[in-house]
Amino acid sequence: MYDTDKRKLLSAVAHGSIFFSAALVSIGVPIAILFVSDDPVVKENAKEAINFHLNIWVWGAIIGVLSWILIGLLLVPFYFLAHWGLAIWAIVTSLSDTDHAFRYPFIFRLV
Repeated sequence: MYDTDKRKLLSAVAHGSIFFSAALVSIGVPIAILFVSDDPVVKENAKEAINFHLNIWVWGAIIGVLSWILIGLLLVPFYFLAHWGLAIWAIVTSLSDTDHAFRYPFIFRLV
């Protein structure tokens, strides 16, 4: 049996690392958790966090280019709402449901 407090903490830290995504090293947190932990739920949460990082960077680049070309300032608030809102939802869910890994909707899973 795995320690639920440790599972909650590591899962929340993996998902919470997205708040430091301006620093490209933030993806290192879930990568480190993926390699250090032996808990299967924590590993799945770390993989989801890595995939979310990659998706946020790709969508941020696309929205940044579109905003620059089209002066589409309406896309920027949507990006930040999705970025922060999904991360908060993942943290809350991983703290309340320790038996399952959180799955972000609408993302491409590369890892």
